Amino acid sequence: PSVSCFSWLAMAHPASLFRHSLPWAMPLVLLLVAGGLLAGAFAFEIWGGLKPCTLCLYQRWPHGLVVIFAGLALGARGGAQTLLLVISAISLWTGAAIAGFHVGVEQGWWPGTASCGTTETPGDLKSLMALLEAQPLTRCDEVPWSLFGLSMAAYNMVISLILGGASWVAAGLIEKDRLSDAHAAP
Repeated sequence: PSVSCFSWLAMAHPASLFRHSLPWAMPLVLLLVAGGLLAGAFAFEIWGGLKPCTLCLYQRWPHGLVVIFAGLALGARGGAQTLLLVISAISLWTGAAIAGFHVGVEQGWWPGTASCGTTETPGDLKSLMALLEAQPLTRCDEVPWSLFGLSMAAYNMVISLILGGASWVAAGLIEKDRLSDAHAAP
């Protein structure tokens, strides 16, 4: 009987291959997606001419943290890697919450923060000038770009929720394998 060089693939269980690749694959996915989202935001700003509002800037911070934690998780193993993946998930969900708040501001469901703009009516010219100087260049309640009716904040919310969930599940599976290996050791 002939044996192909890929016969080991046929014998390997897909779930086993998936679980054994998690320790390096999930941090790499987090690093690439979070880094890609940040790069995309900067590209829209620099080359696309879309100036970010205050909430847009707040949404970048969790992705920056995920890039750092995922980079560290690539080199970590065991409990340290699990902790870094959990922290990444929490960071992503925090970013999703900020993005969700931003979507609500864009849709007019609730007012933005004080730094997003104001509905204050100045009483004189001096107050008007001070109010205009204090305003951000880009308002949080305006959607400067959308695709299929969804703003960048909406896409960020969805991607962050999914990626945070994937990071959480990966951390759980890695920890489960680590604990079962510890119990199986003589």
